[in-house]
Amino acid sequence: MRGRSIAGLLLGAALAAIGLVAAGNAGAQTYPSKQITMIVPFSAGGPTDTLARILTERMSRTLGQTVIIDNVTGAAGTIGTTRQVRAAPDGYTIGIGHWSTHVVNPAIYPLPYDILNDVEPLAMIATNPQVLVSRKDFPANDLKTLIEQVKASGDKTTAGTSGVGAASHIGGLYFEQKTGTKVRFIPYRGGGPALQDLVAGQIDIMFDQAANSIPQIQAGKIKVFAVTAKQRMKAMPDIPTVDEAGLPGLYIAVWHGIWAPKGTPKDVAAKLTAAIQEALADPQVRARFEGLGQDIPEPAQQTPQALRAFHEAEIKLWWPLIKAAGIKIE
Repeated sequence: MRGRSIAGLLLGAALAAIGLVAAGNAGAQTYPSKQITMIVPFSAGGPTDTLARILTERMSRTLGQTVIIDNVTGAAGTIGTTRQVRAAPDGYTIGIGHWSTHVVNPAIYPLPYDILNDVEPLAMIATNPQVLVSRKDFPANDLKTLIEQVKASGDKTTAGTSGVGAASHIGGLYFEQKTGTKVRFIPYRGGGPALQDLVAGQIDIMFDQAANSIPQIQAGKIKVFAVTAKQRMKAMPDIPTVDEAGLPGLYIAVWHGIWAPKGTPKDVAAKLTAAIQEALADPQVRARFEGLGQDIPEPAQQTPQALRAFHEAEIKLWWPLIKAAGIKIE
């Protein structure tokens, strides 16, 4: 009788273990079983939000569940990124971020997370170079002349930025370092207001995301001098690169990636990455991205491993410059 009891207990334990394994496998097979949230750490209508909405619309078809957007704004994107990092690692909350949120912010803010080790990279989705633009009546007509005029003005040339530590600010700092010039930075609450003042002639120059400036360039309301990339943009191939315009090596781009919280199951993360990659291969998605001046990375650069390696390289490149500039939080 006692032997039967022990045997029964062992059999019961074995069946329970099998049941747990089966349940786990079933859970993996049925993911996703409900809607997924992508946190956008910026307001609706901006470049990051626009990319997220184009991407999630296509991802929803692949995953068979709606991927909704949650705009969590504030503190240069750190509030939304913190929520991404602290979300349950179950695949139902992911987040989009970019060069400012994942490279610049960790260099200037005391953040409650490790930007490399507390996230699970899924895929890099796009890069958007900056363009150096000026008010329409700025005297210079080419980059070399612009540099000469900025040098001659001392620090009187005004440069609009989206705020302290924003890509437009870091682009200006990099320009100062490469040219030996000084400009007077004018911070705004975002790229939109800064561009409006550039169009109105209230400021002189700006390093802006190409996606933000392209409509104003096309309308002839501002001048453009160069794109901060090695190759010309498909959206506006007439704009010379910084190398061609006379300032070689001034490369800066706002790249975007998608991350999940650390500890997200590998099979779940793999499904999310596959859905992102399928979206990036869709001709309609590609056309919409390119229309915004966004370059989609090659498939080999869309992997989690590639995003991690690129992210690490960007931190090594930019943190010394950002910290040497002594940028303070306002």
